[in-house]
Amino acid sequence: MIHILFNALADNGNGEKNAREHFASLEGAIFDDVTKLANYQDYMDSLTAEDRLILTGGDGTLNRFVNGVEDKDYPFEILYAPAGSGNDFFHDVEDKAKDGMVDFAPYMKDLPTVTVKGKTCKFLNGIGYGIDGYCCEVGDKMKETDPGKKINYAGIAIKGLLFHFKPANAKVTVDGVTKEYKKVWLAPAMNGRYYGGGMDIAPAQDRLNKDGKLSLVVLHGSGKLKTLVVFPSIFKGEHIKHTEMVEILEGKQIKVEFDAPCALQIDGETVLGVTSYEARSAK
Repeated sequence: MIHILFNALADNGNGEKNAREHFASLEGAIFDDVTKLANYQDYMDSLTAEDRLILTGGDGTLNRFVNGVEDKDYPFEILYAPAGSGNDFFHDVEDKAKDGMVDFAPYMKDLPTVTVKGKTCKFLNGIGYGIDGYCCEVGDKMKETDPGKKINYAGIAIKGLLFHFKPANAKVTVDGVTKEYKKVWLAPAMNGRYYGGGMDIAPAQDRLNKDGKLSLVVLHGSGKLKTLVVFPSIFKGEHIKHTEMVEILEGKQIKVEFDAPCALQIDGETVLGVTSYEARSAK
């Protein structure tokens, strides 16, 4: 039996409609709303080797899913079809997709974790800290006031760079080695390459690398105008050429401390007023 697990809240509440239209050709498929599941693990345990699961939604849907299920091998096929606004996970693995879907099972295992404000959870793509977290904070407020409006995160970032966001000083510790930076605009820890709806922030990061290393990207030391000029190059991963203001550190244990509170995002989900976070590889 084919099970389509969709997020009814995706695409401004059109998740179910989109899923039924997209998979209309799959006769006899069972459609289940992920927002109505009382327990993700119970749902997974109810499926058998004869079943096939297709998960559809955005990065936030995937984050909640992997945090709700056990890290183990399942006897049935688990596929993913993108249906979100950013789809950063799918951007990263699109070359492995077939018929618009990718085998999701390998990417569920050995996921890194992040600890923020005493709470620990898995993450799939990355932890945004700095102006990326600020963009999510502003975007959330815009969604509250105008739920149907499409959020332009690049536009929010540009306005933030020019007028509203203030960079912090940071202390960064990667696998026991500590460095300090002035005027830090970004300090994300990445398991994948993309975040923010298509920004190739860590172009060399391999989410299935055998060592489980994460990439910490620090954009620092520059003024508003230079940062504004370089910022658009992140979408193509070309920011890494600016070594005078961009440094990438690889490691399995990462701690970032800001000297002023800032919003943070975990696979697009916002946490406010954060002064530090710790990311750890599962390997």
